[in-house]
Amino acid sequence: MTTRRHVHFNSKAKSWTSPEPASPEAIGQFHQSLPNYEPTPLVSLDNLAKEIGVSAVHVKDETNRFGLPAFKILGASWGAFRSITEKLGLPLDSEIDNVREAAKSHQLTLYAATEGNHGRAVARMGAIFDISAEIHVPASMHPSTVKLIESEGAKVVMSRGRYEDAMLEAESASKHEKGIMVQDHAFGDYQTVPQWIVDGYGTMMREVDKQLGSTKADLVIAPVGVGSFAQAVVSHFKRQGTSTSMLTVEPDTAACLWKSLEKGEFTEIPTTGTIMAGLNCGAPSTIAWDLLKNGVDASLTVSDYEAHKSVLYLQSQGINAGPCGASTLAALRRLTSDDKKALGLNEKSTVVIFCTERNRDYDVPHDVSGNDPVALTQTLVQINSASPDLGSVPGPGETTIARYVAAWLEHRDLETHWVEYTKGRPSVVGVVRGSGGGKSVMFNGHLDTVTIMGYDDDPLSGKIADGRLYGRGSADMKGGVAAAMIALADAKKLGLRGDVIFTGVADEESLSKGTEDILRAGWRADAAVVSEPTNLEINHAHKGYCHVEIKVYGLAAHGSRADLGIDAIVNAGRFLVEFGRYVKKLQEGPGDETLGTGTAHASVISGGEEASSYPAQCTIIAERRTIPGETNEVIQKEFDDLIAKVAKQVTDFKADAKIFFSRPPQFTHADHPFTKLVSGIVGNVTGKDAVIAGAPFWTDCALLAEKGIVPLLWGPKGEGFHGKEEFVYVKSIEQVAEGLTNIAAEFCK
Repeated sequence: MTTRRHVHFNSKAKSWTSPEPASPEAIGQFHQSLPNYEPTPLVSLDNLAKEIGVSAVHVKDETNRFGLPAFKILGASWGAFRSITEKLGLPLDSEIDNVREAAKSHQLTLYAATEGNHGRAVARMGAIFDISAEIHVPASMHPSTVKLIESEGAKVVMSRGRYEDAMLEAESASKHEKGIMVQDHAFGDYQTVPQWIVDGYGTMMREVDKQLGSTKADLVIAPVGVGSFAQAVVSHFKRQGTSTSMLTVEPDTAACLWKSLEKGEFTEIPTTGTIMAGLNCGAPSTIAWDLLKNGVDASLTVSDYEAHKSVLYLQSQGINAGPCGASTLAALRRLTSDDKKALGLNEKSTVVIFCTERNRDYDVPHDVSGNDPVALTQTLVQINSASPDLGSVPGPGETTIARYVAAWLEHRDLETHWVEYTKGRPSVVGVVRGSGGGKSVMFNGHLDTVTIMGYDDDPLSGKIADGRLYGRGSADMKGGVAAAMIALADAKKLGLRGDVIFTGVADEESLSKGTEDILRAGWRADAAVVSEPTNLEINHAHKGYCHVEIKVYGLAAHGSRADLGIDAIVNAGRFLVEFGRYVKKLQEGPGDETLGTGTAHASVISGGEEASSYPAQCTIIAERRTIPGETNEVIQKEFDDLIAKVAKQVTDFKADAKIFFSRPPQFTHADHPFTKLVSGIVGNVTGKDAVIAGAPFWTDCALLAEKGIVPLLWGPKGEGFHGKEEFVYVKSIEQVAEGLTNIAAEFCK
């Protein structure tokens, strides 16, 4: 079975003690002076405790703190208060009303960056102090979250990038005489305010102590975004005289603390989307890192699906949790018996988990835990990834499916890269690094499909009947993509010397930008298998193509003036007559031994303005399918010669032709060592001699070959590509997954 990312343990954390927190009494008094202060509930879940095998599980329910849906205002309020009093030279024991009047008279503005709750809390403090607030947010923020921040009276500024970009933009915007940045993320020299915010969170920990009474927490579980809240938790529960263990949880796709702990050094990482938006951070706060690296006993990550399931459970228990808040329950539930033993949990233990936010709108995620290629194909089919460039109704593109693929890879702790040179058209690269000295292989597959319009049944069903899996893209080519993902994950267990690379690419159905992008990003391998549907045959060669625009020119005139007008459409017809002879000659002429002859057809024709005028121009789009040796120069000359021939036959005939897009043919020799290796493996998997043939269509193999990668096309068996009903044979998906795994094992050993 493919394993998920492991739990990181730090045995030294048990004996480590944190520095004493600052000004706990002053902070508590400040919070109690705010309107509507009251401790949030500590809810006991007895059935969950029985499930986990401990004495008690308590949930600190932060779904309603000062009327806001998260705990963040505890830190934001103290951070804003301290920042204003510091800037204006006011004493720390100033009344809130006095601070409000001073801040208002100086026309101060609060600034922050956020994934959601912190920004809304800062916005609320702007309202309490009757001053402006400007909140910078990442491009990926859900529109409903933006509206909630705006509802507090703040100005929201949308960044073009990630949370980290929004934070730098907020810092830049705050650098004026009346600006104050209230950020919970320490970076560079910006250390003081984040520490004040952490100190503010301490009020919650002291509430927990009072609510537990004489009972001691044996394990506390805290979610980690930038780590400020976790810093507050570790500062309190790891102070002198305590023996509480601490577990942190992050999204699979934003595991900045986990990866930093694994490397033993502060590490910044790229992240992809997650429903745990408040935890979608790529680097720990620097002041948090100093404590967390010493005080965290264990760190793990959970999937969006696990967080979603935990949301549903907590809601069933009367706790209106959101995904970030439910992540701590997901963490508790994923602990194995060995994990619990390492953390010292037993039937007498008390566990406290922090539910840090209320529920909010999010897209229900798909499960990433499965390791079956058929079930994985079903999930991929259920995600609409129709190309935005094709069909009468543009599709959504690859962003959602790319996020799923990245999450699936990260769940297994596979090295993952997001490649997106064209906004909205991402590709995903997964890598299993070899030990060195071996050959590398790439498994390539496209994530996009043609339009779902015109499909007879539900195009996103993924249903299975009579050994067939149905849906748009099932054969072309989500079955092949699923097989490649499974093969990559399996390669992690093989101890190979060479690298195994998976590239899930965008835009193959249109312009193949995705494979171009991953090559532009520098990804290379010695050989590649593109798992397009080939009915389990090995395609070692395929045709290329040129798209040619032919413009035939006439002379516009009134429809009554035959003496003046030259009819471009009629002349286009004369060109097409000669073009038809050219097409026939191509098909009857000599061709390639594997691929046959080149072909051509007229694809699109347009011309004229209205019925009462001679058309001045008629445009024809033609496609020319090419074989090795038929270069763009050769094709251009063929069309130039056609135009010249018609011009000799037709008076006043004028036209020109240009190739506006082309892709080369591809050829890997049938006796190439890689072809032989793949042929043997395919024969073993299918139980019969492999068929090696050429393909009349074009694939991304040609782009790989141009970069020195030896490509082959081999994939599942299916029917109905681009049609009204599409399916892939279930058994063939399993065979391709097995075959690709064996190819990696043999080629990269």
